[in-house]
Amino acid sequence: MKNNWLKYFLIVILIVVILGMVASQIEKTSTKEVGILTFVDEVGKGNFKKIWILDNQLLGESKSGALLRASKEPGISFWEILKDRNALDGIKDTEIKTSVAQWKDIASSFFFNIIPFILIIWIFWRIFFQAQKGAGQIFSFSKSGVKVYNPQKDPKITFNDVAGLKEPKEELYEFVEFLKNPEKFSVLGAQVPRGALLVGPAGCGKTLLARAVAGEASVPFFYISGSEFVELFVGIGSARVRDLFTNAKKSAPAIIFIDEIDAVGRMRGAGIGGGHDEREQTLNQILVEMDGFDKETKLIVLAATNRPDILDPALMRPGRFDRRIMMDLPDIKERQEILELHLKNKKIGKLNVRQIAERTPGFSGADLANLCNESAILAVRKGKTEVNQDELRESIEKILLGPERKSRVISKKEKEVAAYHEAGHAIVAHFSKYATEVSKISIISRGRVGGYTLKFQTEEKNFHFKKEFLDELAVLLGGYSSELMQFNDISTGASNDLQVATNIAHMIVTRYGMSEKLGPITLGRARELIFLGREIAVEKDYSEKTAEIIDEEVKALLSSAFEQAKKLIKSKKAKITTLAKYLIEKEVIEKEEFEAMMKK
Repeated sequence: MKNNWLKYFLIVILIVVILGMVASQIEKTSTKEVGILTFVDEVGKGNFKKIWILDNQLLGESKSGALLRASKEPGISFWEILKDRNALDGIKDTEIKTSVAQWKDIASSFFFNIIPFILIIWIFWRIFFQAQKGAGQIFSFSKSGVKVYNPQKDPKITFNDVAGLKEPKEELYEFVEFLKNPEKFSVLGAQVPRGALLVGPAGCGKTLLARAVAGEASVPFFYISGSEFVELFVGIGSARVRDLFTNAKKSAPAIIFIDEIDAVGRMRGAGIGGGHDEREQTLNQILVEMDGFDKETKLIVLAATNRPDILDPALMRPGRFDRRIMMDLPDIKERQEILELHLKNKKIGKLNVRQIAERTPGFSGADLANLCNESAILAVRKGKTEVNQDELRESIEKILLGPERKSRVISKKEKEVAAYHEAGHAIVAHFSKYATEVSKISIISRGRVGGYTLKFQTEEKNFHFKKEFLDELAVLLGGYSSELMQFNDISTGASNDLQVATNIAHMIVTRYGMSEKLGPITLGRARELIFLGREIAVEKDYSEKTAEIIDEEVKALLSSAFEQAKKLIKSKKAKITTLAKYLIEKEVIEKEEFEAMMKK
C-alpha cells in the first residue's frame, strides 16, 4: 500500500513538471518579441482581439491569431503611451485583461499550495490506517486461522476417491452415519465416539480420508495444523482453540480435523517450561473443549499423527479420542488400486499396473501419486504422447535411487569392477533359495551409487524367517565376494553393503531373538526424549560378557554368509563372467533377459 501511494505521488509530480516544461517551450516558440512602440502602433491600428496589460510586459493576440509580446519598464504607464501616440481609438473593439494564467504560474501554485495540503492529508490518513491495522492485529492473534472446506460449495471428495484403506473407511463410516442420522444411535442408547485418531506413516492418506468423511456426510470440514496453535505470546494457543471450537459449533453438524496433533499433544511435564509452557496450556484447552461437548452437539474431532506413542494419555482416554484407527502402508492390491486411480487423468498406453504394484513395496499413497506424476513428466521429456511401462519403471528407480548420471565419466577399470560387483549380488540372489527375486541389474550411476541390483517380492510378507535373513546376508556379501574372486582385491564399493549386512546381523541377535547362544531375548532399549520425540541413545541393559557374545554372534553370522556367498560365486564363476561382460557392454539387464541367461 505504501509503495503504491509513493508511486502515484511521483507520477503526478512527473506529469506536472513535464506539462510545465512543454507549456513553457510552446510559449517561447509561438510568441514574437517586439518593441513597445511597435506594439502600441499595432494597438492603434486595431489589429488585436485581446491585450494583456501586466506589470512589466504587454501581451497581445492579433486577429490573425499571432501572439506579440513587448517589455516595458516598471512605472511606465501604458495608457500614457497610447495617448501620446493617438492610439486610443484602436482599442475600442479589443478585449483588455490585466492578468494571464501561465503554465509556470499554475505549476508553482500547485507545488507550493496544493501539494503540501495533499501530503498532510495523506500522512494523517496513513497514521490512522496503520494504527487501525495494528489494533486489528492485536485482536486477531486469538483467531484460529482455520481453513474451512464446505462439500456443498467446494469440490466434493468421497470414499470413492480414496483407494485402498478398506478397514479405516469402515471405521469412519460410523461417524458419517452419526452426522447424517444421529437418532439411529440414540434410539438404542448408543453414543458415537467424540473423536478418532488417525495413526499412520507420512503420505498414507490421513488428511484425504478425513476430508472424505466430510464429503460423505456433506458437512463443513474445519482443517488446522497442530503447529498453528502455538505462538510466541502466552495464551494465544488456548484462545485459538476456543475460537476454533466456537466456530465449529456454530456450523454443527461439522468435523474438526487437527493435522500433526503431536505438535501440541505431547505428554505434559516433559517440556522445558514446565506446567506454564505455552504448548501445555494449548493442550489443556483442547482437553477441556473435547470433554465439554454437549451431548446434543453434532461435532466430530479427527486428528492425525505418526507418533501416537508420545501423545498425552489424557488425550487418548475415552470421551476424547476414543478410537485409534491404524493406517498402514498399502499392500500390493491397494497399491494397484491407487495407481489406477492416479492414472485415470493421464494419457496412458499399454500398462501392466500389477507389475508396477509389485515393484513398489513400501511406497505410500503419496509416493505412488508422485510416481505417476514423474512418469508423465518423463514421457513429456522424451517427446511421447502417452505414458508407457518404461516410464513407470524408470520413475521407480529415480524415486528409489535418484536420477541417472549418464554424464558421469568412469574409467574402464571402474566399469568392470561395478559389473562384477553387481553380477555377484545377482548370482547369489538367484541361486539362494530364500532370497528375493532379481528384477533388474544396472551399472549406470544413480544418485550416489555406482550400480544397483533391484529385487522385488512377488507377494506381500508380514513375517520373515531366520533362513530368509541368512540368505539376504549372503546376497549383500555377494558383490564383496565377486570382487575378491575376480580381482584378488576389494574396493570401497562394498562399504554400504557391509553396513547394511552388519545392521541386519545385529538385529537378528539383539531384537529378533534368533541367536543360538543367547536364545529368545531382546537386548538394548531405545531411549528418547518425549518432548523432542527423537531417539538419543540405546540403553545398554546387558553385561559386558553378553556384549562379547553379541559381537561373536554378529561376526559368526557375517562369516557364515560370506562363506555361503564365496561358495556360490566359485561354483557359478562362468555365469558371473558372462553376466559381467554383458553388463559392461549393455549396462542394463532386465528380469526376463537375466532369467533366460541363467537357464543356459
